[in-house]
Amino acid sequence: MSSAGFVHLHVHSAYSLLKGSIKIAKLGELAKADRQPALALTDTDNMFGALEFSDKMAGYGIQPIIGCELAVDFGDVDPAARNVLAAGPSRIVLLAARERGYRSLMRLTSQAFLDTPSDQAPHITLAMLEAAAAGLIVLTGGPAGPLDLALGAGQTELAAARCAKLTALFGDRLYIELQRHALTEERQV
Repeated sequence: MSSAGFVHLHVHSAYSLLKGSIKIAKLGELAKADRQPALALTDTDNMFGALEFSDKMAGYGIQPIIGCELAVDFGDVDPAARNVLAAGPSRIVLLAARERGYRSLMRLTSQAFLDTPSDQAPHITLAMLEAAAAGLIVLTGGPAGPLDLALGAGQTELAAARCAKLTALFGDRLYIELQRHALTEERQV
């Protein structure tokens, strides 16, 4: 049995303002050249490219995976606190595992804008996520995610509590995103 190959599950396109500039057609070309059997589109706070992405990937023989990067307010940080965690909700990546998940993604992206006060950045609450968890896969968001931010602030208990909440909601559909940090060597002259 041959390996499925690399599948990129956290990709931003030109529909992710300030995070991506690549056109969806180019994503398809690159994924095909890299022999990726599937590719996920996870634009920030929107699913504007979902239809175009699905059509283009199918044309390249690549399984499209629809997702979205959304900010989640876990409700576990005092807004008056003066640290990186209080800067606002942290981001996770949600992927549609099936049609129910796709519908949940559409609802969550709408709620992020419609149910957030106008003086705050669009986000969802943990309760909203809980109501829509079926049919979704979650990635922890890497360096800007709720686990990494808590760990970076030295709050391991908070990171563990957040991981436990996500595990309770998603079980084996929770994936921890790891980032390889470049190590630098100091040389003495």
